[in-house]
Amino acid sequence: MERKIRVIVAKAGLDGHDRGAKVIAAALRDAGMEVIYTGLRKTPEMIVEAALQEDVDAIGVSILSGAHMTIFPRIIKLMKEKSVENVLIFGGGIIPEQDIQELNKIGVGKIFTPGATTVEIVNYVREWVLKNRE
Repeated sequence: MERKIRVIVAKAGLDGHDRGAKVIAAALRDAGMEVIYTGLRKTPEMIVEAALQEDVDAIGVSILSGAHMTIFPRIIKLMKEKSVENVLIFGGGIIPEQDIQELNKIGVGKIFTPGATTVEIVNYVREWVLKNRE
């Protein structure tokens, strides 16, 4: 039997709003994935360490604080340093299109903005992992 898709859902930085992250975590879980929700105010270091320890296929980061251009590049850098390879990093939040394009260039997958459906997110994670899992 193939192992379930494992996903970390994290809230990075000082942002204290986690309703959206909890909704996404529940949707991924309802879709049959194993989900580890890290809770609020995690550092990029904590997120990448958790990804290593949990042997995840994907990391979903929710950022509403405006710190996305600092936090995502730091996570990408740490993933490279710690050889966290073939793991999807995707996100959600209120992030301007111009910043989304910059984040995509450095290796961040899809960024889901307000209005995205849980079905879109579940399908994206499932398709990415099934296509890229070694």
